Amino acid sequence: MTTWLTNAWYVAGWDAEVDSAPLARTICGVPMLFYRKLDRSVVAMRDACPHRLLPLSLGFREGDSIRCKYHGLKLGPDGAAEEMPIKTDPVNRKVCAQTYVVHERHRFVWVWVGEAEKADPALIPDLWPCSAEGWVFDGGHYPVAADYRLMIDNLMDLTHETYVHDGSIGQQEIVEAPLETQVIGDRAYVRRWMPGIEAPPFWRGALKRDGLVDRWQICEFLLPSAVMIDVGVALVGAGASLESHDQGVRGMVVDFMTPETETTHHYFWGMARNFDLADPGFTARFKRQQGGVFEEDREILEAQQKAIQANPDLKLSAYRIDEGGVRARQIIARAIKAGGQSAEAAA
Repeated sequence: MTTWLTNAWYVAGWDAEVDSAPLARTICGVPMLFYRKLDRSVVAMRDACPHRLLPLSLGFREGDSIRCKYHGLKLGPDGAAEEMPIKTDPVNRKVCAQTYVVHERHRFVWVWVGEAEKADPALIPDLWPCSAEGWVFDGGHYPVAADYRLMIDNLMDLTHETYVHDGSIGQQEIVEAPLETQVIGDRAYVRRWMPGIEAPPFWRGALKRDGLVDRWQICEFLLPSAVMIDVGVALVGAGASLESHDQGVRGMVVDFMTPETETTHHYFWGMARNFDLADPGFTARFKRQQGGVFEEDREILEAQQKAIQANPDLKLSAYRIDEGGVRARQIIARAIKAGGQSAEAAA
């Protein structure tokens, strides 16, 4: 049993992470190898030589192929043998490493971990701000020693900002504002509107002026494990609302949690914004600041995962503020069950 959906697209890496050199990364419990061919298209292959199972990521690139470092078996980008360890032996094309379907979109390299014939690029989550005109997008990657669903819980409950991120984006008004939670199909939403408040340090700097603001947070969960958070502030009286809010400074926090194991995941984070588009220096500073915020989350979640394992007789509790995460987990469990997998662990 697994806690993740198998027939789905997962982020394997940022476009800049995958290059000609082999990149090893475990995705949904499967050790995989990624590299770019000479034409820059991406290869995804099982990171185990079909001979003696040494990780192929330790091997040597030769053109579009890879040669195992142990005995020299050479495999093409389709995973099939091109040259045997004894070069005079006839090539056995049945010697083959499994390959996976990959696709590039939204600055990410996506891999389909399930049945290859079901790998439809139209099923890639619609992280639209990452590619839309009038938006700039950048971010980073953290390995996190915690169940990927704990990060989904974290992102669908921004009440923690008041305490975990009190020096940057947190403020008391977050815990005082009412929450609205909604499920539409296979998406879950959590909305919070904070009118007439002082902007926290980060947003005051982005707005470049003082004054009371209206602040919003709209969290959206998308299968298999993405969360987009529409955030920003606008000066009071500018006309912003939960439904329409391009009057001030607006960002879209983009998060994708790719399971590695049952208790670890890859956290791909970033923010798309619709302001200061032509300032690459601000983009770099913004990314550094955001990385610091998410580092605080990583510290909390890894401590939480250790506590869960240290207290097997206890279970997580869910309060009103946790409804978004609970709904997201239910959506995941239903999708797993519909796909023929056991939903017991996910539920």
